[in-house]
Amino acid sequence: MSSNRSSLFPRRRWLVLLIGLAAAPAHATDLLSVARDALANDAGLASARAELQRVGAGRDVERGGLLPQLTAGSSLTHNRTYSTQGRGAQVGDPGGVGDGVVVDDEQDFNSLSLSLDASQALYDASRFAQLERAERLTDQQALSLEAAEQQLLFDVASAYFEILRAADILEARRAQETAISRQLEQAEERFEVGLTAITDVFEAQASFDLARAQRIAAENALQISFEALERLTDQRYASIDGLSDELPVEPPAPAERNAWVEMAMLNSPMLMMAEAGIEVARSDLDIARAGRLPSLEAFASYQYSDTDRSGVSGYNSDSQLGLRASVPLYTGGTTSAQIRQNTFGLEVSQYDFEAQRRDTVQQVRSLYTQVSNEVETVEARRQAIASNQSALDATRSGYEVGTRNIVDVLNAEQNLFNAIADYAEARYDYVLGLLELRQQSGTLDGEAIQGVNQWLDASQGVSLDLPDEAGGNDPAMNIGTRPTPPS
Repeated sequence: MSSNRSSLFPRRRWLVLLIGLAAAPAHATDLLSVARDALANDAGLASARAELQRVGAGRDVERGGLLPQLTAGSSLTHNRTYSTQGRGAQVGDPGGVGDGVVVDDEQDFNSLSLSLDASQALYDASRFAQLERAERLTDQQALSLEAAEQQLLFDVASAYFEILRAADILEARRAQETAISRQLEQAEERFEVGLTAITDVFEAQASFDLARAQRIAAENALQISFEALERLTDQRYASIDGLSDELPVEPPAPAERNAWVEMAMLNSPMLMMAEAGIEVARSDLDIARAGRLPSLEAFASYQYSDTDRSGVSGYNSDSQLGLRASVPLYTGGTTSAQIRQNTFGLEVSQYDFEAQRRDTVQQVRSLYTQVSNEVETVEARRQAIASNQSALDATRSGYEVGTRNIVDVLNAEQNLFNAIADYAEARYDYVLGLLELRQQSGTLDGEAIQGVNQWLDASQGVSLDLPDEAGGNDPAMNIGTRPTPPS
């Protein structure tokens, strides 16, 4: 693995981020405090951290096989022996007949033995390769954790801004419902005095029912968005800070697409994970090849034994010191098969890295183009609100003098509030697109979250308090004076 990337492994930006977020006020409901809660409480991230510790422990396991091995053993045994022996005929005995003497021998005694064995691997290519593989796995898992942290930061930001998006759309739908409700009232009044036909009332009623359904759907979307954020943070928030009207909608910096691609090539944890996978696969191949190499170890042993058996005195001791070597001669083709298998595994990891590299380049380029286009889209959506407001004013005036009908007015109102909702959509698409661009380029960290957090405004907080029905008379939605019957 290249040195410029391996130097990134000890970088634990999430630690810096946690320290930075810990300084945020506990009562704050901005993006920083929500991100802090997610980093502390998300179950998926906690699992990734535990996995890193597990893999790191595996590295220590492999290292232990290369360190001195010392084993001590002892035994204390109580022994009982019993034997019966009869003496037969002896050479020279007259007639060859034994004296028939029977000798009984019974003994109870204790025996003690002690042993101490030590060994030290001097050369074992397989164990060294296994240790190298464990270290590469640890590096890969550290990158996996970093990718999980960045993904969590993006998920939290996405859930946060989806709440604000839903709240802005709900505000537009409520205003739309109020305006069309007033239009329905006016149509009914005009029908009662004979100025319009019942068709106008039906048209207004249909538009009102649609607006009410859209408002209910927007309320549901807001509630679901709050629940999505709660899943990530394990916290329920009464309200969160809203997005400031002064949001600076600017092209990504740096302003060159290739500069973002270069950042991704250096910083993307997903890309570095794929590259670390090549190193893991190479270590697997080294382990397989080591199956053909000899191993050498030094050993020493000491043994001591003693007994209190009758007629026996003293003790026995034995010590050894030497070298032990082993050379695999034939393993039934297993070693060759493992080498072939891991050679193909290395090839797979190399192709996976290339696929990830291409995907990262494509994602970064696409997101850069998307964010750049969103800058113009936001401005166009803003202008569309002014244009639709002017069109609505003109249509209302035409309706008052009889040159336009109520359908024209209702369509103009629908267009206006759709433009307001589309403007909200465009603003949040811009923010989330910028954050996703940073994630894909591997630069979504505490500084990026802090920068976005500065765009929030506590005075525009969003809560989940939803009324049963939209109501009230918004002066901004006044559609004119009540009609009077003709004289």
